[in-house]
Amino acid sequence: MTRDATEPAGRLIEVSGAVVRARCGVPVALAEVVWVGDERLIGEVIALDGDIATMQVYEETEGLCVGAPIAASGGPLSVTLGPGLLGSVFDGVQRPLDRLALSQGDFLGRGQHLEPLATDRLWEFRPTAAAGSTVVGGDALGTVSETPALEHHVLVPPMVGGTLVDVVPQGSYSASDVLGHVQAASGDRVDVRLVQRWRVRAPRPFRHHLPATTPLLTGQRVLDTFFPLACGSAAGMPGGFGTGKTVMQHQLCRWAQADVIVFVGCGERGNELTEMLWKLPDLVDPRSGRPLAERTILIANTSNMPVPAREASIYTGVTIAEYYRDMGYHVLLLADSTSRWAEALREISGRLGEIPAEEGYPSYLSSRLAAFYERAGRVVTLGGREGSVSIISAISPAGGDLTEPVTRHTQRFTGCFWTLDKKLAEARVFPAVSVEDSYSTVSIDLERWWHDEVSPEWAARRREALKLLEHAGQLRNTARLVGEETLPDRQRLVIRVAELFEEGFLRQSAYDVKDASCSPARQMRLLSLLLEFYHRGLDALDRGVPVRELFGLPIVAALARASSAFGDDQIAELDRLGTVLVEQCGAAARSEPDAA
Repeated sequence: MTRDATEPAGRLIEVSGAVVRARCGVPVALAEVVWVGDERLIGEVIALDGDIATMQVYEETEGLCVGAPIAASGGPLSVTLGPGLLGSVFDGVQRPLDRLALSQGDFLGRGQHLEPLATDRLWEFRPTAAAGSTVVGGDALGTVSETPALEHHVLVPPMVGGTLVDVVPQGSYSASDVLGHVQAASGDRVDVRLVQRWRVRAPRPFRHHLPATTPLLTGQRVLDTFFPLACGSAAGMPGGFGTGKTVMQHQLCRWAQADVIVFVGCGERGNELTEMLWKLPDLVDPRSGRPLAERTILIANTSNMPVPAREASIYTGVTIAEYYRDMGYHVLLLADSTSRWAEALREISGRLGEIPAEEGYPSYLSSRLAAFYERAGRVVTLGGREGSVSIISAISPAGGDLTEPVTRHTQRFTGCFWTLDKKLAEARVFPAVSVEDSYSTVSIDLERWWHDEVSPEWAARRREALKLLEHAGQLRNTARLVGEETLPDRQRLVIRVAELFEEGFLRQSAYDVKDASCSPARQMRLLSLLLEFYHRGLDALDRGVPVRELFGLPIVAALARASSAFGDDQIAELDRLGTVLVEQCGAAARSEPDAA
């Protein structure tokens, strides 16, 4: 639909916070972008009743008055996709906050808009497709070096196909330049540019899904070993205030095995996002040795920004993620947090006068969450490449209540659930992932990868360790009632070994140079050492060695420190530690009968 965006389409008749209503003199479409008031605030049509259009405004509405004009854009809320996204900071409707700050100062005024991608910047384009060839949507026309960390493929837009009539030679081009023309079977001639537009609420198409058989390695032992996430899957991470959600997300940004990171700060405190903005340029990408910002995109909608833009931010983020997926990259989308996004839905729903459901949330909360998580996936793209979008969302349940609607619905639509425990955080055990309350439904699908790439024993040892930790949790409850000293030696051993697991395996410092990230091989070796000590301990108990003496062996302290003492390049040292473990436990078992 083509419109003159300068001509009024109607006049405001009601203003209720971020929700406004207008009587329209021309037809407007549901989900169409509108410009509200003389300052041309950006908004979106969310309901129609005859000639009355209800709109949510993505900027502050203070000062709007009845009778103010609205103008219709003729299209839905869309994002601009092309080179220049990496390293940028946008708000929920893709306004470039970093470039607006240069022109407007630290405080962004209303009605201030810039093109998301700089139109005057030139990019060195290298064609890879030849004129006369047949192309379909998703095929690469050429490449651009977007950053030193990533090659950007200029794609034929989806739903476009035919004969490539011509393509420009290698050279420098701007976002507005036409790089080639595609002659469709219908006879239409389509321009292919360096950038393309896509509506945020519509998933980008692909050929078909691939099975979840490859893990998305995070470098965090408790996640990769006990609750692995498949590449192209979704995970929820609930936790109350102070449980370390933000630090965990920062760790995942740096260490997760993804090509592109899209971080959506959705309704979180401004100081947290500011800290990330300050630190991101200084963080070194462990993959390239260059700044991590070169493969990161930040969508920032803090708690003091307008509520509707917060609701749009996760759609903007996942659409950008799908764009890089279509190039054949593996993308990780981090949303912090979907609880704040759901609160935005609740506020807008209340202003619309909709009948509330559980805890005041709208009745369509579950379907909106499902639609968001369904955009994760490992796929074969339209161009025949393999790419993926993995989604990890932080959840901030009020009062740490994991039965509230956002947490409960997220459990239905995600394959992993990493519950952050307040008690573990207070005990300074980070990451504070609760072994009892977390789970992964895709671990069985990933067993073949671990068997072939790391160790055939991974599945059995993972199950044994989880069973041991679960048993220890039950025994601790008993010990609180009757005292640990009254328990049999075997039960006391289980509790003490679980404490050793907590210190030497589950605890992982984000600030430790050697232990901030842990490779699968080192994870497996540490897990094997701790289980070997448990088995040797059982044997020693059978030979009469007291639990107190067993845990007085020097090897116990060495096992507790092994994760931080030996890095990924020191697996041989862990093997030698295993030899020492066998010798000390064997010596203790042999000496006990003699002492008796």
